[in-house]
Amino acid sequence: MLGLNPRDLKKAMKRLGIKMEEVQAVRVVIELENGSRLVVEEPQVLVMRARGQPPMIYVVGEPVEEKPVGAGKGGEESGIEISEEDIALVAEQAGVSLEEARRALEEAGGDIAEAILRLQQGR
Repeated sequence: MLGLNPRDLKKAMKRLGIKMEEVQAVRVVIELENGSRLVVEEPQVLVMRARGQPPMIYVVGEPVEEKPVGAGKGGEESGIEISEEDIALVAEQAGVSLEEARRALEEAGGDIAEAILRLQQGR
């Protein structure tokens, strides 16, 4: 990197007021607005902090896109099995219809707590 060894580079950055810290990460997950995620396995992660600036995080590695678990319509098509008991529990706890509870569970990938929270926050 620019003909400098890592120790010299770190010293030069320190003189410029930039602190560099390597993070020993195993996996980095970036959640996208559409519900899918970018996952980088065994990344190299570097956090750079400059005075008066927000930290900059550099992730080096090959991202792989993961689609959301409940990407399909309906429980069977998306591969999620949702029991009638779970639907009834969510409907009762959130005070919604069975259909709304089923939809929330599908969107939450079958996670009961997340489905209830989503329904309660949606009010």
